[in-house]
Amino acid sequence: MNRLLSTILLLAGISFISVRVHSQGCVALRGSGQSCMLAHPDEDPADKWILNIGGRYFKSYKHFKGREEQKERVEKGTEVINHQTAIDFALTRLLDDRWSIMVDVPLLINARSSLYEHGLVNGVNNYNERHSMHSYGLGDIRFAVYRWLLNPKKNLKGNIQAGLGIKLATGDYDYKDYWYNVGPNGTKELRTVDQSIQLGDGGTGITTELNAFYHFSHHLGVYGNFYYLINPREQNGVRTYRETLSPALANEAISSVPDQYMARGGVTFTQQRFIGAVGARLEGIPVHDLVGGSGDFRRPGYVISLEPSVSYGIKKVNLFASVPIALVRNRTQSVTDKERSTPTNKVNGDAAFADYVVNIGCAVKF
Repeated sequence: MNRLLSTILLLAGISFISVRVHSQGCVALRGSGQSCMLAHPDEDPADKWILNIGGRYFKSYKHFKGREEQKERVEKGTEVINHQTAIDFALTRLLDDRWSIMVDVPLLINARSSLYEHGLVNGVNNYNERHSMHSYGLGDIRFAVYRWLLNPKKNLKGNIQAGLGIKLATGDYDYKDYWYNVGPNGTKELRTVDQSIQLGDGGTGITTELNAFYHFSHHLGVYGNFYYLINPREQNGVRTYRETLSPALANEAISSVPDQYMARGGVTFTQQRFIGAVGARLEGIPVHDLVGGSGDFRRPGYVISLEPSVSYGIKKVNLFASVPIALVRNRTQSVTDKERSTPTNKVNGDAAFADYVVNIGCAVKF
């Protein structure tokens, strides 16, 4: 496996496991799929397929309003704890030296533990019991087509790749589990789980991507990825039950279908089959979508992370891992927050974020 192939497979792998973000705690980032930094077919004409398999796990429990951490939530034991695991299967067909097509299929396993969703009625918790809800299954499938903008045969040191895709609403966005102590006499009821652990967002979206790399020498290079999901649908009709927690949350009774974005870049160091990389990463949910309305319930916000990554190539298999470490977490003010605000009272909802995310995976050419 030559140096260029190793580096591009590294970027394919790291982008795959780190861009496919189903959520970052309560800020629900999902359906982003693989950044497709793929090998040029002219390097080995016999290889026309690349299979990426990636796994992602994190635990979110630290709450933020804006950039301010609500440390008292952990101290008092009132924090929401999300455990989220994703397994992605992305299969890419290399059509020629510039074009490729990809399908990405995610499987999700989520658990959410909280106090306020179980027994809290009009701001009063009558039971003070922590319970968990879960969701399992298929996420939102994505199809995409990619093209290298520069001639790969003449630009071996660097190139830029553009991608355009469609994200389908295949993941269940009205997944239900039991809320405890909310029915008559404290009984449990089957209700919609929180937006952060829904398997999909309920929207058919358009994905746009730009991926780039450049080699300064045999050992040193740089990379960059940009991704944006356009979700024209404003809301998916799924009840959040937030209005039952407090009458003030009546404008958040239905789930929004938000856009999503990601940008990352950094440097790579190559030594034979081993490649190390370190970079910065920004991902988030915007307050306002590019197309369509932005009302109803969403938790907008973003995370800025330091992202170290490693890769090791064994013949036609590339193993990779990355651990983005959160440096800045910001739960921004949503449209519905602004609707509830007054000149003397700025409303800003909170969200729980993870300290770090663990990504592992492999890419196989055949």
